[in-house]
Amino acid sequence: MLIDLSGKTALVTGSTQGIGFAIAAGLARAGARVAVNGRREESVAAAIAKLEGAADGGGTFVPAPGDITTEDGAQQVTAAVPDVDILINNLGIFGAVPALEISDDEWRRYFEVNVLAAVRMIRAYLPAMRSRSWGRIMNVASDSAVVIPAEMIHYGMSKTALLAVTRGFAKEAAGSGVTVNSLIAGPTHTGGVEEFVYELVDSSLPWDEAQREFMAKHRPQSLLQRLIEPEEIANMAVYLSSPLASATTGGAVRVDGGYVDSILP
Repeated sequence: MLIDLSGKTALVTGSTQGIGFAIAAGLARAGARVAVNGRREESVAAAIAKLEGAADGGGTFVPAPGDITTEDGAQQVTAAVPDVDILINNLGIFGAVPALEISDDEWRRYFEVNVLAAVRMIRAYLPAMRSRSWGRIMNVASDSAVVIPAEMIHYGMSKTALLAVTRGFAKEAAGSGVTVNSLIAGPTHTGGVEEFVYELVDSSLPWDEAQREFMAKHRPQSLLQRLIEPEEIANMAVYLSSPLASATTGGAVRVDGGYVDSILP
């Protein structure tokens, strides 16, 4: 399958590390011009230096620093990249907190970072995509949107809301040539997730043992029985960003390792 994104500009939010970094590299390998986003100019510059090696010479990268959880930060990003063909809303936070100990401020913070920031960016870029009759918007959701984890229900809530946001904006873009989809990512191997795993299992365990224990005790539904690598999420994101995925919209596409026990997400 040949995916050619030459001539397309993509913005990946929260792309200085983890899943966002892998998606940025994948889009660039397919020939896209990729805007890299993080809160600080220094972290964005460092990520671009690494991405130029990880992308195997494909595409180009432009810096788009700014904290999109604020209106000012979002405007800083849109000023750096006024027009995009592909928008990947990847920015998100997670963490384990007992349900009855989640404060009002934390509930609000998870909604503002994981949901409202994505809405803000869609509002900024969808109109121009629609006027060109082509565009791709993706929201990186989670299996936690469907199987709410007991140890972080505020995170699950925010990702469920993101599925609703996706479906709603897909209807707003209906018939325009713009597709809007969610990626339901399963437990993924990133630096942040390693820290999360060690919050729930013995921190003295070697990583391979810690990962196995975490999956067995806390994510036993997984058919893959291992953490997913960020590049595996990126592969699906690159496909959904391409002209080949023109008939897929309003969907919640699973890259969850068989975690969700349902025919439909």
